[in-house]
Amino acid sequence: MAFTAADVKKLREITNVGMMDCKKALTESDGDFDKAIELLREKGLAKAAKKADRIAAEGVVCAKVCADCGVGAIIEVNSETDFVAKNADFQQFVSDLADVVMKEAPADVDGLKDCKMGELTVQQALQEKVLTIGENIQIRRFERFDDSTINVAYNHMGGVIGVLVGLTVSDNLKGNDTVRELAKDIGMQAAAMNPSFLDKSDVDEATLAKEREILLAQALEENKTAAKPKPEQIIHKMVDGRVGKYYEENCLLQQAFVKENKVSVEQHIAAVAKELGGEIKLTRCVRFEKGEGIEKKVDDFAAEVASMAK
Repeated sequence: MAFTAADVKKLREITNVGMMDCKKALTESDGDFDKAIELLREKGLAKAAKKADRIAAEGVVCAKVCADCGVGAIIEVNSETDFVAKNADFQQFVSDLADVVMKEAPADVDGLKDCKMGELTVQQALQEKVLTIGENIQIRRFERFDDSTINVAYNHMGGVIGVLVGLTVSDNLKGNDTVRELAKDIGMQAAAMNPSFLDKSDVDEATLAKEREILLAQALEENKTAAKPKPEQIIHKMVDGRVGKYYEENCLLQQAFVKENKVSVEQHIAAVAKELGGEIKLTRCVRFEKGEGIEKKVDDFAAEVASMAK
């Protein structure tokens, strides 16, 4: 079956793949459009495999809440470059993935990849993005909230940081704008202060024991050089006080509220609840920062040029 330049152009518009690749696909498929698209997808899988070992530490975090059902989702999808992360098509892809998470409730990333996204599975759609964009793209992680009364999403710096906040409230406060504003403020707090725990009760014994060990060593060292060394029991009381400071720095509910630092976040929540005549409890808060914990590749251009000259 013969094909024309117009056919090549049409295939390129459908797939966003380069002209030469489209021409080769139509040649190999003898002009069959469906087979040509399938061949391009297969090549996308091959290209994705070659790119899989390349570090994807850029990307986008997207937090969303369904306007109809109130379910919330937050997801991180990584790319190799910031240039791709700022691409509107890539950002829409990440937003669409968040919609799939909200609708299908997959158990994990592999489960998400098996979900349908239009006519394709998420895995197939991901491979098409690799094919058209030309970079390693990875779905890294996601969370889904469906057990809170009110879920609110906060996105910071165009997808660099995303926060999903879940509040449980009494019936008289459902849909209350002040409560939603409170949830947004909590999201901003988490984005700015990056707490490690929701509440001090969430700090595990191993973490607390290690922190006490460090604080005790610091206090004993300070005591050695003090003009008036303190008794050992006083040193241990000092450590107790510093543990309290650790909670204030690392636990969201115990942190000073960023908009009024004379009260903690939990005190502010209690004050709002009292003012509105209801009950408000912060039940969940998840903060994703794009690329956190991923070791980025640092290019040594001098070494690269030197190696090319050999």
